[in-house]
This record gives sequence, C-alpha cells and structure tokens, in this order.
Amino acid sequence: MFPRFQLANDRAHICVFLCLTAIVNTVFTVTHYSVPEEMEEGSVVANLATDLGLDVKTLNARKIRVDVVANKKYLDINKDTGELFILERIDREFLCPWKTTSSCFLKIDATIENPIRMFNIEVEVTDINDNAPHFRRGTMHLDISESTAVGERFSLNNAVDPDVGVNSVKNYHLSSSDHFAIEIQTGRDGTKFADLILKKALDREQQAVHNLILTAVDGGIPTRTGTASIIVRVLDVNDNAPKFDKEKYVIDVMENSPIGSLVIKLNATDLDEGSNSDIVYSYSLYTSEKTQNMFNLNPENGEIRVKEMINYEDLKLYEIEVIAADKGPNSLSGQCKVTVQVTDMNDNHPEISVKSFQSPIKENEPVDTVIAVVSVSDKDSGDNGVVDLHIPHNMPFRLRESSDNYYELVVSEPLDREKVPEYEITFTVTDRGSPPLSDNDTMTLELLDVNDNVPQFPQSFYTIRMMENNAPGALISSLTAFDPDLHENQYLVYFIIEKEIANTSMSMLFSINPENGNLYALKTFDYEIEKDFLFHIEARDSGSPPLSSNVTVHIIIVDQNDNAPVIVSPWRAHGSVVEEKIPRSTDKGSLVAKVIALDTDSVHNSRITYQFLQVPDATLFSLDQYNGEIRTMRMFSYRDQRHHRLVVVAKDNGEPALSATVTIKLSTVETAVKAYSDMTEVPLEYDIFSDLNLYLVIGLGSVSFLLLITILVTIVLKCQKPKASKAAPPCRNSVASERNSTIADSTLVSNDAYWYSLFLAETRKGKLVVRQPVPKGSRYIVSSIPRGTGLTDTSDSAASTLQASTTSSSSST
Repeated sequence: MFPRFQLANDRAHICVFLCLTAIVNTVFTVTHYSVPEEMEEGSVVANLATDLGLDVKTLNARKIRVDVVANKKYLDINKDTGELFILERIDREFLCPWKTTSSCFLKIDATIENPIRMFNIEVEVTDINDNAPHFRRGTMHLDISESTAVGERFSLNNAVDPDVGVNSVKNYHLSSSDHFAIEIQTGRDGTKFADLILKKALDREQQAVHNLILTAVDGGIPTRTGTASIIVRVLDVNDNAPKFDKEKYVIDVMENSPIGSLVIKLNATDLDEGSNSDIVYSYSLYTSEKTQNMFNLNPENGEIRVKEMINYEDLKLYEIEVIAADKGPNSLSGQCKVTVQVTDMNDNHPEISVKSFQSPIKENEPVDTVIAVVSVSDKDSGDNGVVDLHIPHNMPFRLRESSDNYYELVVSEPLDREKVPEYEITFTVTDRGSPPLSDNDTMTLELLDVNDNVPQFPQSFYTIRMMENNAPGALISSLTAFDPDLHENQYLVYFIIEKEIANTSMSMLFSINPENGNLYALKTFDYEIEKDFLFHIEARDSGSPPLSSNVTVHIIIVDQNDNAPVIVSPWRAHGSVVEEKIPRSTDKGSLVAKVIALDTDSVHNSRITYQFLQVPDATLFSLDQYNGEIRTMRMFSYRDQRHHRLVVVAKDNGEPALSATVTIKLSTVETAVKAYSDMTEVPLEYDIFSDLNLYLVIGLGSVSFLLLITILVTIVLKCQKPKASKAAPPCRNSVASERNSTIADSTLVSNDAYWYSLFLAETRKGKLVVRQPVPKGSRYIVSSIPRGTGLTDTSDSAASTLQASTTSSSSST
C-alpha cells in the first residue's frame, strides 16, 4: 500500500538483533531487544525461551505470559516455540510522542510459574523514516524595514519531523535570492531550525515584497522534504526595537499550580514614540505548541499565566521565547527566553501489583515459604517517588525485598488453622512525600487443615451415678469429645479400653456407640452385689496418622429401696406369734421386749423406725421408734388383762417405704421374780458382763475380810457348777430373770453404724445370753459386751459374736 512501510518491514526482518544476552537462572533478569517500528504482525523478535534458558516443553505448564503495556499488548510469546513475536503493529511516534531524541523502549514483564520467576524485558523500538518534515505554518510573513542593516537575521518557523535521529530534519534550503540567505541553527534538544539573514540592504521602492521558498530535508533514505512560503514585506523606517529587562529568565513553578496563576510578568521598553513605542508581546516561532497550550501570554502587559494543569511527570522543563514588537509603521521587536522549571509535587499515588499469590496453603507450611510476589512503583521523583511496602504487624508473615521494587511475602511464624482459618492480607504501599500518599491491595489467604489436634474430652474424669435395677441396654451417659480439625481429621470413633473385673470384660458390662459416644449398660446391676466400676474410654480421630486421647469413667451404682426390713429379734418361725412372760409386779419403765429389724439396703434406705400397729392399751406400753424397746408406762393393776397382743411394724426410710411386722403375745404371771430392772443402752468394750465390782464394794464396807473370802469362794464354786434357774426358765425369744437378777446390754452393729440392743440376763445361778438367728444374705455382726471386767460362766455358753455375710449366715449355740 505504502512503499515506505513495505521497505520498513523488509528492513525489520533483517535488523532484529539481540542487544544484551539474557542472564538465566536469575529470578529477575533484564533482557534487551531492538526492533524497528511498523513491523508486520506475527514477526518474530527473538526466541525468548532460548535466551532465558527455559525448556520449551514446559512453557505451557508453567503458564508463561507477558504484561500489557498501556492497555495494548504489542508483544506475545508463542508457548509452543518460546518465540517472542509482534502481536500488534508498533508506531514509535504514537508510543513515545515526546521522545524525539532519546530511545523509545517497551518495558514488559515475563512471568513463569512452578517455580515463580520474573524476567524484565526491554524492547527498544527503533525509528524508520516514515514521516516527512512539515512546517506548522505553510506561509510565513515577514515585515522588514528598509533600514534593516545587512546581516540582520529573522527567525523562521522550523520544520517538524516526528522521526528521530538521521530520519529527522537535517537541513534547510532557501530558494534563490539576492537579498536573503539562511543560516542553520541547532537547538538544545538537537532540533534544526533556520534563520533568515539579510545579506543585502533592502530598497522598498525597488521591491516591496520578496517571495521565498524554504525547503526542509530529513536525513532518511530515501530523503523526505517539506516546504513553506516566506513572504517578506519591506516596511518603512522604524529604527528602535523594543528591549527586555533581561535576555533570559529562569522561573520555578510548582506542578498542579491553579489555572490562571501568574508565572512571570515580562517588561520590554521601546525608545521610539507613538505607535512605534506601543509594544505587543507574542510567542516566537521557537516556542513549541505544547508550551503555548500550557501557558497563556497576555499580549498587552506581558503576563504569563498557567493555562492548563502542569504535570511534572509529563514534562519537567518548558522553554519559552517571547517577542516584544512595537506598533510603529515599521515594527521592530526584541526577544527574551523564559525557562520554566517544574517543581515536583507528591501528586501521584504509589501503585502496587500482585504478580503471584498462592492460596490456599497447608497450615503446616514451613517458615520462609514464599506465598506471593508483589511489585511497587511511583511516578513521582525524589522522596515523592520512594515507596515503602507494609503488611499488618499482627500476622505471621513478613516481606522480603527480592530486587528493586519487588517483594516476596514469606511465612514468618508457624500457622495454625484452628486459631485463624484464613487471613485478609492487605499490602499497603506508601511514598515518602509530604504529605505521604498510599495505596493498598487486599488478598485472602486460606489455610488447609492437617491432623495436628488430639481429640479432647470436656473432662478428664467422669463420675456417673446409675440407679440399680436398670433395664439392660439403658443409656447411661453421652461422652462426647471435640476435635478442632476438619473433615476426616475431625471424625471421631469411641472405644472402651478393655479391662477385666472378676474375669469379666468391661465390654461384657458396658457398650459405647463408636460414632456419638453414647454409653449403655448391657446388664442389670444390683447395688448389694456391685457398687462401682472404673474403666477408660478412648476417642480416636480418622486422620493420617490418627490421634487419640482417653478419659477415665467411674460408674457408681446407686442403691434403690428394693429390700424390706427383716425382723431378727425376737426371732420366731415364719407366721408364728412370739410369746413373752413378765412378772405382774414389773415396775414402771421396765423393759418388757425389744424388736430388732435389719435392712440390707444402704444409707437412708436402711434406717428403720418402729411403731405400734396394734396395742390393747396405749397407756400401759410405750415403743421407742428408734431402738424398738417396749417398756411399761405404769405398773400393772388388777384391772389390766393378763394377756396382751402387741403388733409392731418396722419400717425403713426408703421411697416408697418397705416394712415388716411382728406379733408379740405378752402374758403377766404372778411370780416372785424381781421385775426387770431398767435397761439402758451404753457403749461397752468387753465380751463378758458382771456386777462383781459392786458386790466387792458392798462386801468390803459391810463385812470383815473373812466374809469377803467366803463370798469369793462361793462365787468361784458357782462358776464351776452352773445351774439353770427353775423359777423362771427362759423362753426361746426372751429372757425371764429371777428376783435377784441383773440385766446387761448386748449390741448389734450394722454396716451403716446404727446400734441396736439384745438381752443378756444374769441370774443367781449364772448368765444367759440369748442369740437370735440372722437372715441369710444380711451383713450384720451381733456381739455381747459386759459391763464389768470379770469373767462369769453362763448357763449355756460364754458370750459370743454373731456374724452374717452376703452369702451365708451362722449362729453360735
């Protein structure tokens, strides 16, 4: 279509070359290439994989990619071959509009993963001669006084060529003229411009107008040219030109200065008078259009004010050339240069770019593991462009600078998902300007669970009370452990740790649901046989490897009132009536009978109280509700019946209460036997009971020493030949004493520390101990305890102890 473009493309395939060999095996490498502008799309720049030392076969898997530059992706990478190729035509003048002399670079980043590596690539776009020089004004008008001296120079509008280097404007040519010539000048930025030189004095009367053609020629191959017309009008004499106070002014202006703010007020003076001294200020042709658009010059007073917002990052220096021309018939002018230096302000926020970020990660990732790669930048200069990157201090991460303005986010402390399952990591970049500006970017890091927590029970020891007589399969309790891990690491299985008691495994007595920890009883328990169990339960998670913990369980069997009291004294055959005989002359308060009941339950279920269920005369007999003693409330009278039927009920303290009854048939007899003396229960310490000490005291006080010896001999003889009392033989269930007998106490001790009394009768011929049989299965001890210290033979046997165990009972004869 355009021969110059075709030529450029042909040259492009030849001129591509590698400027700097890539440094491989380095995370951040700067690789330089050079390409001419306007290359065909698809043209190969270089084999990036070869230059960077990368395996072509892994490019796809490692996701190699390049960044976008200025919203355009000029270059891309062929992932199959590793070649860097042109994706879109590159116009150097569009890409670098203000870089007329310096190099134009495309700076892109190439990124690969697994592991993450970054490569900085600089592609220099070289210029081709695709633009012709052109003048901003096609016609230039010059008014020159006829009195102008030879050698006077006049500024001409310079030609502009967007190309650079040899392709820019290199020379000017002026059409043939006897009066004028041109002189080529070079500006500070290398720009070529021409001054019109008067080489011969003008004569308006001979020629009022001079038409010249100015041609600009660039240095490209082939060369390109542009032309402009110069119309020189010869004016009448005005021999004084305006002059400025200074030839050069240097002004500092802060960027982002308000529009309309004053930069400088120029002052020029003209020694002429009248219209020849009226001055008009204007920009010279050397002042660029961008500068004229940025600043406004008041033609009347010479004030230069800000016209558009000044941006330090766009251009740091502006050069202005101002012409002061008078209004004389033949206008003369003077000029000065104003250099405006832009002072940087901190008006650009720093930028942050997360190049790579790994999420999720395992909670047991080691310290110094790289999680993310972040780059930062700031367009400002000086301290305003120096940036610092921060993350919150209360996180187990830190930033590590890997290269200029690149940072790695690494793990600084061990992670724990159970404490913090995820982190909101905010990267904050702040410059060092005044005031500082900042930017931030927040990323979410999720942690994956590992099995690092042991199951935990709420308690280390469980005490569980369970009522006896439970139903088999009854739920005892729910022992639930907690594991803060997730998924299979959290799923728990419960076991009973095997332990044998009396050759019986715990798994035969109890069962636990492996999924929820519910503990069940597999059999019915009896408090009187089994009172407690102690074993361990283990909770194990399903992680790999599994973790476990155990807890101690103490099962206490709680007693129920499932045993009724049993009457053990006075003993009688099943269904029979107990018969007792007492003298009719018995005193008030005498003990006539005593009921003793036993209960194999425990604690309050075995506490027994006694009541009359049937009593013929409530004024004659009383019953102690705690010890079961039946006593006379008064002496018998002739009106009282001889036979009395007493029904006593023994009731336990359970809920509901259980009871047993005994019927005592009490008969009064006319006998010389002395009435029962008062029997008081006292705690005793010996197995044989006697009043010998009392007799000794009386004997020592009333008779002589000889009488005392006689009494002692008599007592010894009685002990050797015991005889039963004929006056009042004892019945099976009670003791009937002679008139001179004494009554001692014996004590029944139960397993709950309650005390009960039995009877021990002592007659003149000896002692009689009444032993009552104890029901099978009870746990009681019956013992007779003497008051004195002396030993006396009884009519049947010496005092003895009665024991009953849980499996059998025994009685002494």
